[in-house]
Amino acid sequence: MQKNLLFSFLILCSLSLNSQQQDSKATEIEEALQQKQELSKQSLVKNVAFKNIGPTVMSGRVVDLAVNPENPTEFYVGYASGGVWHTINNGTTFTPILDTSQTQNVGDLAVNWKNKTIWVGTGENNASRSSYAGIGILKSTDNGKTWKNMGLKDSHHIGRILINPNNPDEVVIGVTGHLYSANQERGIYKTTDGGITWTQKLFVDDMSGIIDVQTNPNDYNVMFASSWTKNRKAWNFDGSGNNSAIYKSRDAGTTWTKVSTEKSGFPTGQGVGRIGLAVYDNNIVYAVHDSQFRRPSEEKKESSNMLSKDDFKTMTTDTFLKLEDKRLNEYLKMNGFQEKYKAENVKQMVRSGNVEPIDLSKYLEDANFMLFDSPVIGTEVYKSTDGGITWKKTHDDYLDDIYYSYGYYFGHIYVAPNNADNIYIYGVPIVKSKDGGKTYTSISAENVHADHHALWINPKNPNHLINGNDGGVNITYDDGDNWIKNNSPSVGQFYAINVDNEKPYNVYGGLQDNGVWKGAFGAPEDKSWHQTGQYPWKSIMGGDGMQIQIDSRDHNVVYTGYQFGNYYRLNLKTEEQTYIQPKHKLGETPYRFNWQTPILLSPHNQDILYLGGNKLMRSMNQGTDFTAISGDLTNGGKKGNVAYGTLTSISESPFQFGLIYTGSDDGLIYLTNDAGGNWRNISKTLPKDLWVSRVIASKHKKGRVYATLNGYRFDDFKVYAYMSDDYGETWTDISSNIPSSPVNVIREDSENENILYLGTDNGAYISFNNGNNWEAFSNGLPNVAVHDIVIQPEAKHLLIGTHGRSIYQTDIAPLQQMNAEMQSKNTTLFKSNDIRFSSRWGSAWSKWFDAYEPEIDVTFYSNVSEEKTMKIYSEKGALLNNLTVKADKGYNYTIYDLTITEKGRKSLLKENSSITINKAKNDKYYVAKGIYTIQVGNEKTTFEVK
Repeated sequence: MQKNLLFSFLILCSLSLNSQQQDSKATEIEEALQQKQELSKQSLVKNVAFKNIGPTVMSGRVVDLAVNPENPTEFYVGYASGGVWHTINNGTTFTPILDTSQTQNVGDLAVNWKNKTIWVGTGENNASRSSYAGIGILKSTDNGKTWKNMGLKDSHHIGRILINPNNPDEVVIGVTGHLYSANQERGIYKTTDGGITWTQKLFVDDMSGIIDVQTNPNDYNVMFASSWTKNRKAWNFDGSGNNSAIYKSRDAGTTWTKVSTEKSGFPTGQGVGRIGLAVYDNNIVYAVHDSQFRRPSEEKKESSNMLSKDDFKTMTTDTFLKLEDKRLNEYLKMNGFQEKYKAENVKQMVRSGNVEPIDLSKYLEDANFMLFDSPVIGTEVYKSTDGGITWKKTHDDYLDDIYYSYGYYFGHIYVAPNNADNIYIYGVPIVKSKDGGKTYTSISAENVHADHHALWINPKNPNHLINGNDGGVNITYDDGDNWIKNNSPSVGQFYAINVDNEKPYNVYGGLQDNGVWKGAFGAPEDKSWHQTGQYPWKSIMGGDGMQIQIDSRDHNVVYTGYQFGNYYRLNLKTEEQTYIQPKHKLGETPYRFNWQTPILLSPHNQDILYLGGNKLMRSMNQGTDFTAISGDLTNGGKKGNVAYGTLTSISESPFQFGLIYTGSDDGLIYLTNDAGGNWRNISKTLPKDLWVSRVIASKHKKGRVYATLNGYRFDDFKVYAYMSDDYGETWTDISSNIPSSPVNVIREDSENENILYLGTDNGAYISFNNGNNWEAFSNGLPNVAVHDIVIQPEAKHLLIGTHGRSIYQTDIAPLQQMNAEMQSKNTTLFKSNDIRFSSRWGSAWSKWFDAYEPEIDVTFYSNVSEEKTMKIYSEKGALLNNLTVKADKGYNYTIYDLTITEKGRKSLLKENSSITINKAKNDKYYVAKGIYTIQVGNEKTTFEVK
C-alpha cells in the first residue's frame, strides 16, 4: 500500500514538474513575442520601408489549403514559412493575411465558411531541415486584419485542425509537438468554447505527436487520428517507432481507442512511420504509411557483367585483384571516380594494403547518395471497410519512387467524396488510383512541381483539384491531365543570397527545392512580363539551391550548386557547367559536406575558391583542383544518417590573405593566420555544441571577428551573438536586447564600422553601436525567418534573404550616416534625389487612367517624436509650400509631391518671368525646372528639377 502511495505521489510530482516546465516555456515564448512587439514600436528604424523584389514564379512550400466549398474561386493557402494567402479570383492574385501576426510559420489552417473564422495552427507539420516552430493556435474573425493567440504556445508544430460544421466553437486539434526534443504539449486537444480553454484528450508519449486527424465528412463524431514517433537530431533522423499508430474516436475527439493493433492487419512495431488518413464514411477508411521496416532480401537478380558498389562490400583482396581491368575501369568511369584512379593503379593500392576493396564502395557513399539509397519498404496504402477494426494493404507490389527514403516529408491520402475507389497519394510525384489503391497512375505534369503536401477535391466536381507542393499551387479541372500554375505570392524559401557589381546589379539566391535564381535589381515584381514572356528572374541551377559566389572580374562566372556540397562553376554567357566538388582520396574517409555547404571566393584573388567539408578545401584555379588545407575542423561527426561534423561558415579577412575563420555545425570556430599552415580553436569559451551559423571577419578592423551560434536543432531559441577584437582570444556577448529566436546571420555595414545587421528565425535587426543594443526592422518586413543578409555597397542597398517571403531590399544610405551628432541634434535632413521635369505632371494619357503625380522622397532623422514643418523654397528663397509632418523618434520618410501654392506660383513667376506655370489637369501647380530647397526644422537640403 505504501509503495502504491509513493508511486502515485511520484507520478503526481512528475506531472506537476512537466506542467511547470510547459508553463515556463510558454511564458518564455510569450515574453519574446511581447519583447519583439514592443521593440518594433519603439525602434528608431520602424519607418525604414522594405520592398519585396521577388522572385515569385518558383514559389515555395505549401502545407495546407482551405477552399470555399460553395465558391471554389475563393481559397486560402498556407505556406510552411511564408504565411497565409487569400484569393477570391481562383488564384489569379493573392493577398497575405498573416502579416500582422507574430509568425509566418504555418502547420495547418481551417476556415468556418459560415462565419469566416480562420484558425491557423502555427509551426510546420513536416519534419524537414527547415521546418520552423510556431507559437500556438491563432484565430481571426476579420480575415486576418487581427489575430488572437488562443494558446498551445509550446506545441511548436501543429498537424491538423477540425472545426465542427454545426458548432464553430467546437474544435479538435492534432499537435505534432517539438521537432528536436521531448515535450508534453502534444497529442489531441479539444475546445468547446472557441479556444478559450483546451483539454488534452489523447497523449501518447513525449516523443510521439499527432500528425493527422480526419473526420467523417457527414458525421463529426467519427474521427481517426495518427500518432507519429520520431526523433530528429542534427546528425540523425529516426522517423518511426512503436507508438506510431492509428486511433479512433466516436464522440468527436473526447475519447480515443487505438485501432492499429497487432490483430488489425495494420503494421505495428518499431518500423511504423508517418501515417496519413482519409475517411470516406463510417466504414471505409484509408491510410498511407511510410513503412520504415526493411525490405526482405530480394532474390538475386540476373547476373550482369557490370560491377556495382555492393559487390565490393564483401569482396576479398584476392577476388579483387583477379577482376578484368576493362570491367573495373568501366565501374570507375561510370561512378565518377577521379581520372587518376585507373584499374592498374587501384590494384596496386590494394596490393600495397593502402586501400581495401570495400573502399570502392565507401567512396560513393556521400550524404546525397545515402539520402536516396535506403532499403526500407516505403510507401504503403491500407484500407479498412469496417471502420478501422481491420486493415488490408490495397496493393501487392512496392510503391517505389513515391517517398524514396524520406517519407517523413510527406504523408497524406485523399478519397474522392463521390467514389470510395478514387484515391490520391503523393510524395515526390502525385498519383491517383481508380480501383481502391490496387493500381496507380501519375498525374504529375510539366508545370507541376515535385514534393506534394496538400490537395483539395471539389465535392461538387471531383475532376477539379487544387494541389499544393514545394513549388506553390496548381489547379486542374480534368483530374490531373492538365494543370494551371498559380504562383503570384512572393514566398520563396531562400537559404542564401548574393549580389554582383554590375550596373544595375544582379541579385542571386539559392532556394529550398527550387534551385538557384538570378535577377536584375530593379526589375518590377508585377505581371507585365506576361506580355513579353521574359520573366526578370532566371533559374541557373536546380536541386536545393545553396550558396553563390560571383567572380568580381566577370559576373558571368558564378559558383553555386545544390545540397551536400554538389557545387559547379558556371559560365552564364556560354552556359558551361563544370562540376567542382572536392573528392577525397581512395581509401580515406569520405569528406562530410553540410546540407548548406559553405563556399567563398578569396577577396584577395578571385581565382582562389574555398569550400568547406569537414576540412577546409582550397582551389587556386577556380575550383578545377582542390587541396585540403586543414585537418578535421569539427568534433569528428556522429553516427547517424545525416551529414554532421561539417563546416557551415568560412570567412577570410580582407586585411590579410590566409587569415581565415571557419565555423562548424557542432560548435567549433577555428582560425589560421598562415593560409592553413596552423589552426587553433578560438571557440573554447563559447557555448558548446551549437551550430555556428556565421563567422565573419571584419572589414574595418583586422583583429575583429563576429560569430553567431544557433540552437534551433536542439529546440533552443536563445540568441547567441558575439564579437571579438583580438582574433577570437576573448569574446563579448552582443545579443543584448534581441528577443529570443535562433540567429542565422550577422553582417557588418560596408561603410560605418559601428553598424551591424542581424537576422533571426523571426525577423531582422540593426545595431548602431556594435551590438550594445538593437533596433527592429518591421515596415514591410513581416515576422519571417531571415537566412541571409547582403549589402550592395555602391547602390547602398541592404538585401534580406528570407526563408519564406523571398527577398527584401531597402536603401541604407541614411542609416550609414548615423553618428553621435545625429543623435544629439533635433533634426538631421538627408539629401533628396533630383528629378527630371515632365510637362505631363498632373495629367493622364487617357481619361480612364489616374493622373501621373510626381514625388521625391524626403528623409530625416529626429531625436524626438513631434510634429515638424516642412518648407519648400525657391532658389532665391521664396516660400513655395508649407507642409506639416508627423515625426517619430528615429528615421522618418515622407514625400514631397512637387506641388506649390498659388502664392508660391506667383513668387516663382516673379523671380523668373521666362517660365510658365499653368494649372495641371488635376488642378494642381507644379514646380518648374530649377534648384529648390527643402527645410525640416532648422535643417536644409536641395534638389534639382532638371
